[in-house]
Amino acid sequence: MKRLHSHLVGVDQGEKTLFSDFEDGGDMWTGTGPRASRARVKFSSSFQSIPVVQVSMSMWDMDRLTNMRADIQAENISKTGFDLVFRTWADSRVARIRASWIAIGDLPDEEEWELY
Repeated sequence: MKRLHSHLVGVDQGEKTLFSDFEDGGDMWTGTGPRASRARVKFSSSFQSIPVVQVSMSMWDMDRLTNMRADIQAENISKTGFDLVFRTWADSRVARIRASWIAIGDLPDEEEWELY
């Protein structure tokens, strides 16, 4: 469990289209085997400490003739952002993915001073 140490709690959220590979024959649509798409997301302002980040697929478009294999995660989470990573494997054909995310964490208190 993440404990929040401040009375100032911030919630930031957004959506990001990771790719649309069916339009240009990209690797997620035409490739096989392990594949990944990664995008950096920046928060609208910095958190005081590393926030909790939840990601989910808000739109997915996959070929009906192959198995639908998908993994989506937040990686490299920092006070200022994170990497949004979608993965698939084997013969899955993924046309496009849009992901939603939400981050919750401590905010800096303007009344607190940092001396060093």
